Amino acid sequence: MRTDEEHAAKMAKKKAAHDRIVAAKQVEKGLLIVHTGKGKGKTSAALGMVVRAVGHGKKVGVVQFVKGAMATGESAVFERLGVEFKPMGEGFTWDTQDRAKDIASARSAWDEVKRMIADPSYEMVLADELNIVLRYDYLPLDEVLEVLGRRPEMKHVIVTGRNAPDALVEAADLVTEMTLVKHPFREQGVKAQPGIEY
Repeated sequence: MRTDEEHAAKMAKKKAAHDRIVAAKQVEKGLLIVHTGKGKGKTSAALGMVVRAVGHGKKVGVVQFVKGAMATGESAVFERLGVEFKPMGEGFTWDTQDRAKDIASARSAWDEVKRMIADPSYEMVLADELNIVLRYDYLPLDEVLEVLGRRPEMKHVIVTGRNAPDALVEAADLVTEMTLVKHPFREQGVKAQPGIEY
């Protein structure tokens, strides 16, 4: 077991090394962030970033591509915070079972995302579940990549949803993959609950 002095010396070395690394990082730019994977928490993590940005006085827009058919806790909170929050989906694709309607909803939601990206007053835009509509070819991937690639220099864009296309992962600055380890819905038959899933 280390003595207090040995621990303090080790932590001082770590701090000095960390400070050198941080001092060398000088680039500031808008990031393309992707949250993907089969695990829960993609939207929750993105909404946490939205809260953080709002706390710094930034204007944020949120567009939900799939959610929209149900009331969520986040929509109530963000309306109070002045976040432009637009649930524009029709629900899960297995519920709608109407490809033409899903494509039209995806196009309307994408038009809102493009508007927010083009508007200089927004510093962050969340395209929630965009990966799902890309997976089902409801929007052309090339168009999405082109718009994201030419976003303003300081604009942060977050894209969530399972199965992020490889080209989007490649274009992104930050990618996090949520891994499913255990879920009560699958293992215990626990239904989706307010405050946890929505």
